[in-house]
Amino acid sequence: MNMIVRCLAALAATLALACGPAMATPAEDVARLQQSWAHIKYETPVAGQESQFERLRAEAEQTAARNPGSAETLIWYAIIESTYAGVKGGMGALKYVKSAKASLERALAIEPDALGGSAYTSLGSLYYQVPGWPIGFGNDAKAQEYLKKGLAVNPDGIDANFFYGDYLMRKGDAVNAERYLRKALQAAPRVGRKLVDDGRRGEIAQLLEKIAAARK
Repeated sequence: MNMIVRCLAALAATLALACGPAMATPAEDVARLQQSWAHIKYETPVAGQESQFERLRAEAEQTAARNPGSAETLIWYAIIESTYAGVKGGMGALKYVKSAKASLERALAIEPDALGGSAYTSLGSLYYQVPGWPIGFGNDAKAQEYLKKGLAVNPDGIDANFFYGDYLMRKGDAVNAERYLRKALQAAPRVGRKLVDDGRRGEIAQLLEKIAAARK
């Protein structure tokens, strides 16, 4: 009898491990993806990031497939995929940014304001960082349109202000770029996202240093 009980307990534990990730809620999936992304981006040496982001991209793809109606999951799948593309580089990265763009567009169709308008901001950042035609879909006008929509949803957010400031800096508007970057620094800390906030503030500081150096 005891052997039967032990066997059933072992079977239950095995099933729990096998089914655990699939039974997670979309919010739990998003939190897990966020934490993994932050660890790779801000705590992993650059030399090891490509392989880790490749693994995380595959995990995010499966997560998005399990939650097709979750805008939040689609947004994070797109963020991870586009980050992987940036680390990978080269022409082979274009298919990943195109896929990220499609995921963000699906997220906007489901819930435009999800995650504080992150789909708008992320899509805008793709439009100004990806090469234009005939290589890619980059488009400054669309970049500004989506970045402003992200700011309209979350005017005080660190990411919305950071990406718009980065865009303006790349366009040569250092005065307004600095204004948005400094506003990004004033954003309230996000619960459970200290690593990301600290990493983003470090990126903002680097851009502000470049602006200051250009004035000398």
